[in-house]
Amino acid sequence: MRLRPENKYKTWLPFWIAVGIVLGILIESIYSQFGSTGKVNGTGKIDAVFNYINKSYVDTVDMHQLVEEALPKIVQELDPHSAYIPASEMKRLNEDMEGHFSGIGVSFYVLRDTIVVTSIVPGGPSEAAGIKQWDRIVNVNDTLIAGKNITNAEVLKKLRGEKGSVVKLGIRRDNNPELINITVTRGDIPMNSVLAAYMQTRTIGYIRVGTFGFNTFNEFISALSKLKSQGAKSFVIDLRGNSGGSLEVVVAMVNEFLHKGDLIVYADGRNFPRQDSYANGSGTSKEDDVVVLIDELSASASEIFAGAIQDNDRGLVMGRRSFGKGLVQSQRNFPDGSAVRLTVARYYTPSGRSIQRKYEKGKYDEYEMEALNRYMQGDYVNSDTASTLIPYKTGGGRTVYGGDGIMPDVFIARDTVGMNSYFNSIANRDYIQEYAVTYSDMNRNKLREFQTVDDLVRYLYRQPLLVNLVSFADNKGIRPRPYYIEESRKLFERHLISNIVRYFFGEESYFSVYLQDDTLLKNAVDYIERGLAKPESVVQERYKSITLGQRINLHVPGEFTSLFYA
Repeated sequence: MRLRPENKYKTWLPFWIAVGIVLGILIESIYSQFGSTGKVNGTGKIDAVFNYINKSYVDTVDMHQLVEEALPKIVQELDPHSAYIPASEMKRLNEDMEGHFSGIGVSFYVLRDTIVVTSIVPGGPSEAAGIKQWDRIVNVNDTLIAGKNITNAEVLKKLRGEKGSVVKLGIRRDNNPELINITVTRGDIPMNSVLAAYMQTRTIGYIRVGTFGFNTFNEFISALSKLKSQGAKSFVIDLRGNSGGSLEVVVAMVNEFLHKGDLIVYADGRNFPRQDSYANGSGTSKEDDVVVLIDELSASASEIFAGAIQDNDRGLVMGRRSFGKGLVQSQRNFPDGSAVRLTVARYYTPSGRSIQRKYEKGKYDEYEMEALNRYMQGDYVNSDTASTLIPYKTGGGRTVYGGDGIMPDVFIARDTVGMNSYFNSIANRDYIQEYAVTYSDMNRNKLREFQTVDDLVRYLYRQPLLVNLVSFADNKGIRPRPYYIEESRKLFERHLISNIVRYFFGEESYFSVYLQDDTLLKNAVDYIERGLAKPESVVQERYKSITLGQRINLHVPGEFTSLFYA
């Protein structure tokens, strides 16, 4: 039976009414925030603006890119450490924390626009493919890269990649004009976070920790075990320049030195119930002497480690006031691989002190410049001028300070001897490392003959390395300045020789040579040998005489250099 026209309209009427309601809701959701009355919802405003731009802006807008650019600005307004992390950067950060990345397994140096392989990761993809130390990488996937003024970041982007993927390399070896074509299958490459672990004396072990990643605890335990097997009964833990990492990892590491029930750290926030972390008594070094070294770049997890040792009267903290980061971030991941890290709590050392330094919303450039500002006002060579330090008491009754980083028990100034304008002009242009690579490459056959680090070091000190470096820099436009050259002689030689040693004996040997004249390390050893770092001595009167800001007329040498791995 056919419907009459009026019945047909009645049949479709409910459908059109529903469509109208849906369209009305949609239009309301887009434009309601632009009305002149009513309560405005902040998140609704954001949605409305994005929708308005997408629908009405005069030109086509890449909304995904707009969101990617807007989110960091929104989140970073909260505090200096909350952040939106794009998917591309998140991958690199995850690699740093996980302690490995996928690549070809070499360290490199870009020498005169050419990638020079300075070392091969043992057992890695490059070793299996036949790449050798001092090879030049000329082509990557049939694309010429030599002579292209390529940066380290660009090299990493070309050589790293997904595990199992392949990269074709054109290699020049031993000045042979014929290129060697080698295909490398990328694989997992370990990134060690314990950079050095060796015996400083017959009974004192030295451990340098570069970061607190997911593998750091296992590396740290292995380092302790190795040094104990070699006779270590005391330890110097070097956290200078360590910007932090995983809270769980640092808690597990400092647990090795504390007794059962000792409070390590606690976190507390508005919607973050207080969480206390205690030592469980399973540590392997509860009775060993310990000294922790920090500086102005030691932050976050490094400060937790130093604060736990200090507040439990367990050992000495030496060096310079730390960075002052006491905020706890929680991470939420997006399906595209990006993430938001949001500050949800503050952490506190066992004595109850927050070490987070003050910041003003929107003035985070000034916050990041704090280390430079402290340098300019003389904090690194004189008594620290921090004005926000608040006194607290440890379990043993000692006074410690919070509110602006960890103040060390023994303040030791930064070494400025030899760091004159001539040295800085060469170091800042990376000419020291460039010459070390050049010299090592040119003399590789001779330098490979040495069986021990000590033999190589003795040989290098007899060579005219400084004279050659001065000539090398002169050819690059830095004219010689005899007085300043002599003033910086020891500093130049230490940088040169330690870098050359690195290319033939590895990273640990680099640190052992570089730190031979490190007065902060020397004094850590001296305090241990005089019994001033023993747990029972840190609450004695002779220890209390070391007061806040007391100037010890000793110095800390210059900065370390690092390698790039692909």
